[in-house]
This record gives sequence, C-alpha cells and structure tokens, in this order.
Amino acid sequence: MAPRPSTWARVDHALLESGHRGVVLAGPAGVGKTAMARAVARRHADRDARAVVRWVAATASASHIPFGAFSHLLEVAPGEESAAVLRAARHALCHDVDERRILIAVDDAQHLDGLSATLLHQLVFHSKARLILTLRSEMPAPDAVTALWKDDLLARIDVEPLSDAETTELVQSVLGGPLETSSADQLYAVSRGNPLFLRHLVEQATTSDALRCVRGVWQLRGETTLSPHLATLIRHRLDVLPPPARDVMQYLAIDAPLSLADLAELTSVAAVEQAEAAGAVTITERGSETVVLPGHPVYTECVAADMARLTRRRLSADLVAQIASRGPDHVSDRLRLAALSLDTDAPLESDDLITAAWEAMRMGDLALGELLARGALIAKESLYARLPLAHSLAWQGRGTEADEVLSAVDERTLPEGDLVAWALPKTANQFWMRGESAQARALLADIRARVADPGGRDVLDALAATFALNAGDPRQALRTASEVLVSDDAGELAVAWAAATATLASARMGQVDRVAGLAERGMRTSHPGLLRFTIGLGQTTASLLDCDVAGAETLARHYLGFAGVQQPGRAISDILLAHVLMARGRVGEAAGLLFQSAAALADTGYSWGPLAMIQLVTALGQHGDHTKAARELVRAEAASGLRSAMYAPELGLARAWTLAAARELPEAITAARQAAATAEDAGQLGVALLAMHDAVRLGDGRNADEVRRIGERLGGALAPLVAEHARSLADRDATGLDEVAARLASYQRTLAAADAAAQAAVLHTAAGRHAEGLRARNRAERWAAECGSPSTPALERALTPLPLTGSERKIAVLVADGLTNKAIAERLSVSVRTVEGHIYRACTKLGLADRASLASAIAVAPAPEGAPSRRRANGAG
Repeated sequence: MAPRPSTWARVDHALLESGHRGVVLAGPAGVGKTAMARAVARRHADRDARAVVRWVAATASASHIPFGAFSHLLEVAPGEESAAVLRAARHALCHDVDERRILIAVDDAQHLDGLSATLLHQLVFHSKARLILTLRSEMPAPDAVTALWKDDLLARIDVEPLSDAETTELVQSVLGGPLETSSADQLYAVSRGNPLFLRHLVEQATTSDALRCVRGVWQLRGETTLSPHLATLIRHRLDVLPPPARDVMQYLAIDAPLSLADLAELTSVAAVEQAEAAGAVTITERGSETVVLPGHPVYTECVAADMARLTRRRLSADLVAQIASRGPDHVSDRLRLAALSLDTDAPLESDDLITAAWEAMRMGDLALGELLARGALIAKESLYARLPLAHSLAWQGRGTEADEVLSAVDERTLPEGDLVAWALPKTANQFWMRGESAQARALLADIRARVADPGGRDVLDALAATFALNAGDPRQALRTASEVLVSDDAGELAVAWAAATATLASARMGQVDRVAGLAERGMRTSHPGLLRFTIGLGQTTASLLDCDVAGAETLARHYLGFAGVQQPGRAISDILLAHVLMARGRVGEAAGLLFQSAAALADTGYSWGPLAMIQLVTALGQHGDHTKAARELVRAEAASGLRSAMYAPELGLARAWTLAAARELPEAITAARQAAATAEDAGQLGVALLAMHDAVRLGDGRNADEVRRIGERLGGALAPLVAEHARSLADRDATGLDEVAARLASYQRTLAAADAAAQAAVLHTAAGRHAEGLRARNRAERWAAECGSPSTPALERALTPLPLTGSERKIAVLVADGLTNKAIAERLSVSVRTVEGHIYRACTKLGLADRASLASAIAVAPAPEGAPSRRRANGAG
C-alpha cells in the first residue's frame, strides 16, 4: 500500500466518526483506489469477527445489464417490477446479518447500471450498511451514484497521485533499502506518482537489472521500460483514440514536448484537440510558447515501443523538416535537430554532429554527447569524431570504452595539432578512469616534448597542472596554470582547464581573494563541461574560509540545479552541497548525500569518489557513529591514491573523527594535528586551517601559536576566528569561548559554535561559575539540536557530565558499547585487571552495583538540570 497517512485518516473518520454512511474514493486510474478499498474492507473484517463484506466489481461490459455488477450476490426473477426487484435486492444483501456490521464495497462505480446505482442510493436510506465506492474521476457516473456525495450522504475523498516524497518512500519500502535521489526523481518523472504505473516500472527495472543495488544504494541506470502487463493496460486506453489523435501521440513519442504550432503543422489543430479531449495530451504555456505534452509519460513510452522502424524514421524526418523550417536559433533546438536527424535517412553532416556533441557536453548532457558523437563516427571515420566520443565515455566513468576509442588511432602518424587533441582525453582518462596516474603523467610529458606549437603546449600544460593538483602539489599546479592563463597563445580549452585548476588550488591554499576572478574566467569559456564542478568546489571552499556559509550553500545549490538527475553530475553536485552542509554542522543530512554519491561514483575513476567516501567518514564520526565510520574509513583508504592525493589532509581528519567517535581523544587530536601538518607541507594552508580548527574542537589546547602563524598567511574571515578559538581554549578563557561560539553561530557554523559553547560550559562550571556554565551549556544544546543532535567529544563532555576520570569514562563508554573486559584491554593496550579496577571505581563513584548497571547508566547518561541523554556510538548516521 502507498503511504498516505492523511488520506487514511480521512477514510477512517468518514466510516467511523462522521455522520456519513460511507466514503467515495475518487481519482484517476492507477492511483490506488482499489487497493485502498480492499484494505479498508480487510480492516473492517478484522475489527469484528461477525462483520460481513460484500465486494462488487463493476465493469464496462456489464454496465448495461440490470444488476450486472451484483449478479454474484443477487438472483433476479424475470418479469418483476423494478421497485419489487430493488426491495428484494436490499433484503438479499442485508437480511441474514446485523446491518451495522455490513460493508458494501463497489469498485469502479462509474460502470454501474441504473438499477445497481439506484440500489446503492436506497441502501443508504433504508439500511444501516456502510458503503465504500471507488470511482474514476475522469469518467461520468450514474446520477444516483453522483448524488451520494453531492447530497453529502457519502464523504468524497479524492485520491491523488503520490508526491515525490511518497513515491520514494514506497519504492524504498519495496526494495528494502535507500533509493538514490536522482533515481527516485527519474521514477517519479515517469510514473508521476501513479502507484500502478510505479509498481510495474519498478518490477521491470529490477528484472532487467536497470535498477540495482550498489554499495547499499539502489540506482536506476539506462532507460525505463514498460512491463508487458503495463504496456497492455496503456494500449487498451490508447486504442480508442481516433487516427488523427494517434498521429499526435506518435510525434510526441519521438520528441516531447512539441510546440502546438509545430504539431498543428504536422497533424492538425483538430487532431490535437481530439487527443486533449481524450486525456492523452496536456497543453500548457512555456514562456510565450504553447506546448503539448503527453497526458502521462508512459503513454508515449508505449507508443514508441509499438512504433514500426520505418514509421519512426518517417516521422523523425517530418519533425526535422518542421524544426529546420523555422530556423532554430536556441541551443536546445539545435541539439534536438541533430539528435532527431540520426534516426532519418538524411542525418546531419559529420562535422555538424561533432559540433553538436561538444555543445551537448558543454551543457552537461554526456549521454546526448555520446549519441551524437557515435552518429558522427558512423557518418565519417575521423579522429575528430572519436575525440568527443572518448570525452563523453570517460566523463561517464567508462574508462575502458574511452581507451578503446582512442587506441584505434596511431598517434605516431598524427600531425602536431591532432596529437595534442588526442593526448588530452587519452592521458586524462588514463590518470583518472584507468587509475594509471603515474603512467599518464609520464605520457603527457613525453608528448609535450614532441610538440613545438605554443598553443598546443598550453593545452598540455593546463592538463599537467590539473594532474599536479590532484596528485597533491597545488603550488606546482598553480604555477603552471597561471603561466597558461597569461599566455597569449592559450586557447579556450587550455584556459578552461587552467582556470578550473587555479580556482581550486587557490582556494585550498587559502588565497581566497583570487578565487572569484579565476572562477569567472573559467566559466566564460566554451568548454567548462564537468570542469564547472571543480570551479564550484573552489568557490565553496573560498566562501567557507571567508565565513560566507550562506553564499557557499547558494553556490552549491546552483550547481545542483545544473546537474539535474544526470550522473555523474548529480553525484558530484551532491558532494558540493554536502561539503557546505558539514560546515554548517548538518552532518546527518550530509552523510545521506555522501552515501549516495560514493555509491554512484564507485565504478568510476573520479577523484570525487574518494572525496565522497572521506567526507562520509567525517560526517559519521561527528555524528558519533564509530562502527559505521570505521567501516567506511577502510573503504576510503582503499580508494585513495595518486589521483586523489590532494585530499590526503581530509583523509587524516576522517581518521581523527573516527577515533573521536571511539572516545580515543588523544589519538584523535594527534591525527587532526597530523592532517594539518600534511596540508601545510603541501601548501594547502586553507585546508590546514580547517584541520587545526577541528583539532581545537576536539580539545587541542596546544596549537594556538600554530593557528595564529597559519592564519597570518591567509585571507578570509575564518582565520582570525579560529585563532581566537585556539587561544581561548589554550588560556582556559571561558568568556572568550562564549564570544567565539556566538560569532561562529552568526556565521552559520553551528556545530563548531556548539562545540565552543560546550567547551565554555565545562570551564565555567569548573571555575564555580554555575550560572554562566548553565547558559553556555543551554546554547550548546540548542545549537546541537539544530544540527540534528550529533555527538562530538565537546558536546558529550558538557551535556552529559559524569564524576569520572578520563580513563574511567573511556572504559565505561566501551562497556556500554558492549565490549568485554578482554576486548577493552586489547583496544587500550592495558591489562584486564586494570580494566576491572577502572570499572570498580566508576561503579563506586556512581553508586552502581555492577558492570551491567554501569553500561545502563552510561547509555542513558542523565545530566543535571535536564541536559539531554548521551548519544550512542551506534546512533543515527
């Protein structure tokens, strides 16, 4: 059953509490009316062992037969008057049972014959039976049925299609696991929330393996197809269309939406009107243009599946001619024209298809770019057709296929310009998708030595700069990229790669003021493609270093909107958004996005994949979920390599927060300090600052001088604030921490603010300033709640204080986590007797009888004055 809590509540109220005698469930076909009526009938029977359910299914074929739908319940003697027949029918339905226990359910009541409809109307007035009717809202019903809700005898409830959220919930309940957001969007777009259509789409997709589970996330890949049963249902609806209206549906099956003007030229206005009257199409306004869409996406899916090959080619040619006749000047029209021409006897010339393929990829549509490039290669074998094809395949993560396309070319025979064009996708694919990063850098250097043209060298140098950045050398990357950007010979492609690299490198190095100009230059080129996401990460990183969290989120959501549902763009844009959400402290929400992104990129070579895994570990660690964080850390470490070495500091922070979730705080602080040192050694001073701040949040009171030294070399508003946080903690200045917390909160770094407030609360209380401590603790609690109540060491210490030493508390927490004394001893490298001694002293201080009582107390961890319970290590993540 579809999850419709509000609808269920209305049904129950109408049947049990209101003054109505029943309910009418009205709505379009397939929205779940019949399933809901059957469920109501079952519930009626379950409530009362003596309840009686009379189920009636009306059909179009029996709609002209008196009592046709009731024939299995009634015997009608021939020749009797209708009044007598109706009295006999009422008696037959109700005579042998308490009428109050009867529920009469009629499915598809719009098909009832006149006498059957009148019988229902009389049952309402002359019996105590309850009624539940289902009704197709788009079809006329007998007057006697219509009067039931118009006269307020039955409550009419319109059953709407599922919302996008309800669709996702239903599919996930069926699959038994999380559904990728972009895949959920696709299923909703095709089904439009119709449960019947959705059921068949999901069944067919799982059968064909188009819908499959990867790393615990269900993903839909490829085109959705109709199951045979669903196709039969759709054909039955469309078969009644007159031929002109079917022509309209065939054109829409090839390309939708179409302008009303184009469809009227191809068919006729009357044909479109017929299709609209039958509910097969909808007409809407888009800007200044009137467009026609299929009444439901599955209609045209079915029409397309049934269309003969020659018919498709003929209609495609008609569409191409019609679109070309009005001189398409918008890029989307040009791309439509190119794609449609592939299925005609006269496709566009190879050069035109190549141009269109590059244009599609610039717009982020890699699948269309592949389609057009393949068409160009079929039309004419050439290196220039292979290049966009290789790019599109590589960017989709299909590195082996991309390499096969390029390996068919003998680069030794290529002139210099063509060699450069070939080397770019060849080495990029080798570096990322094939995982042969060192070999790719060597090949790139070898080819550069063979190139004399300055413009060609600029292109290769721009790619070499990107390789250097990903390999963890942003200083070299920025030097090389900057040389390209000042070169008079650099073309648009070289500028795109160089600007994207320089944007991200500058941000990570803490050169915040340079980022906006570099990003703008990169986005102005005609080749941003997926490079726009590299630019986006640089922009959001710079915004976060400048304490503009709101601006960073606006940027991230802009890139999310650009990506839509297409992969890998959607997964990458989700990483951008998660990056910002973690800065805000919404680590649970970020973890959900990162979990999906890591799964979506698992089979690609994108460096974004390891980044998603690394950030997922950190999010889980900050949420206090050590078990999941430790498991994902193993995966992140295995996935990391030269192509993602830039993120080595973040990997170190992931280890730190995993240790923190295990309550190993000294080790966690050490790991965070090592991450900061790794970043500083690589010149990533912006990242080093963020790592140092994490160390401070974990309780490191020894790095104030180092933070100040790094901060003096950086731009942005965050550096002085982190320095103040570190100094206040080092000086045990609770008032200073209060001020830091307030400023962090004002910048929307809410979880960091909660940590600072928690640290202030502990220091105030230790100094005997209990009122100030309570205020600080309450602020920490409020800010933590805004973040979904994560569990950081600072929050745990302030919000769940216990009179235990650090060692006693650590062992008590491990006891509560279910570890045996031997396991605790092995983890902490102490003797079992030492563990037993700490447990004994902890129980004594807390007034507890035994080990089990200690585990229970730590699990609940009540704090004075209403502080919240301690978060468990295996909590939400």
